[in-house]
Amino acid sequence: MLKTRIILIAASIVVVWLIFLLPKAVVENESQMKSADSAVTKKDSHLPAEHSQASPALIARIRKSKAGFQNSSDKKNAIFADSLQNLYTQAGQFDSAAWYGERAATFFNTTESFLKTGNSFYEAYTFAMDAPKQKILAEKAREYLGKVTAVNPKNYEARIKIAMTYLSSGGPMQGIRQLREVIAEDPKNELALLNMGMLSVQSGQNGKAIEWLKQLVEVNPKHLQGQLLLGVAYLNDGHKTEARAQFEKVKKMDNDPAVQATVESYLRDLK
Repeated sequence: MLKTRIILIAASIVVVWLIFLLPKAVVENESQMKSADSAVTKKDSHLPAEHSQASPALIARIRKSKAGFQNSSDKKNAIFADSLQNLYTQAGQFDSAAWYGERAATFFNTTESFLKTGNSFYEAYTFAMDAPKQKILAEKAREYLGKVTAVNPKNYEARIKIAMTYLSSGGPMQGIRQLREVIAEDPKNELALLNMGMLSVQSGQNGKAIEWLKQLVEVNPKHLQGQLLLGVAYLNDGHKTEARAQFEKVKKMDNDPAVQATVESYLRDLK
């Protein structure tokens, strides 16, 4: 999936922010999501349906667990809900995973369950394509990840995810401030540096993007996504020589055909 995100960056830097808003797994149509949408907003809504693109074996496991969930006591329901959260995550239907995760977390009431559920809501948030749904899922992600960071402020990944939810739900400056706070505490945090670089490219601040991304690749020279995005930032800022060198470097880093094709398209544009 990292390579998919890289291709999305390179395909159109105008919409680079969509890397964090596009799904990590593709749903065939919006109707597959409706029951899970209702479940997020209505506690008594009908249960989400299984993912149509999951393997037959996985679908069978989901159906079996759903039958157990619907016919069990509270404790067993929580266990089945946790299992269904895992299965729906495997299927790539993250809002269904979040729906069940919330039910498990309500019963278990542990930091671990809050983190797991917060992550599911965050994944569902990145899956959402319309603003109202994004807002609901972002709030849920912040609610559960916030429970985690309240106990452990050093969980930087959770804090970064919280920050990212603000960027498309009405509080972009708050999100950026939180990312900066993470970097101030952990200057080598790769995820925070990458996000700051991406956001700088998205906003047309390519000079700033170069600064953030150079820090990132100094921390981790093998960070493929960072190396590619640095090339894009150089290109956008008019530094063609540096951009060409970056794309040639990325070309040597990964033989994946999609990565190679993306890099070649940029190199052709530089000729």
